[in-house]
Amino acid sequence: MSGKTQRQRMIGDWLRAHKVASQEEIVARLGLAGIAATQATVSRDLDELGAVKSRRDGATRYVLADQTGFGETGLAQSAAMLDRLLAEWVIDIVDANGLVVVRTPPGSANLVANAIDVAGLDGVAGTIAGDDTIFIALSQGASAGILAGKLRSRRARG
Repeated sequence: MSGKTQRQRMIGDWLRAHKVASQEEIVARLGLAGIAATQATVSRDLDELGAVKSRRDGATRYVLADQTGFGETGLAQSAAMLDRLLAEWVIDIVDANGLVVVRTPPGSANLVANAIDVAGLDGVAGTIAGDDTIFIALSQGASAGILAGKLRSRRARG
C-alpha cells in the first residue's frame, strides 16, 4: 500500500470515528502515527476523499459523503436533508439569467450541491460547486426564477 493510500485510509477512519474539526488536527494525528504531512497535503487528501465540513451537534467538523445521509437513502429522506441543508448552509439563492446561483459559507458548497443533485428536483440538470458558490444548470424548458423560488421556499421551511 502506498504512503498516500495509507494516509488517506487513516484520515477516512478518523473522520468516521472522531469529530475532526480542522486540517491541523489531522496533521497532528498523522504526526503521532509517524506520518509526516503538511496542511496542503491533508487539504488535497480531504478533497480526494470527498470530505466536507458539516455542522453537527452544534460543532463544525469534517465528514465523508457516506456520513452525510446521502447515497443509499430514499428520495423522501434526501428531500428532508436538502431542506435542512438549505436552511443551515445557504446564504442566498439568485436567479441569474438561466442559471440559479446558490451562495454558501466557504467550504460547504459541495455538500449542498450534492444534496441538490440527490434530491431529484424537477428542473435541475446538474450542479457545479466551487468553494462557496453553486451553479445549478437547468433542464430543458425549466425556469430559473421558478426553481430559485422553490429553493427559497424549501430553505424557509427547513
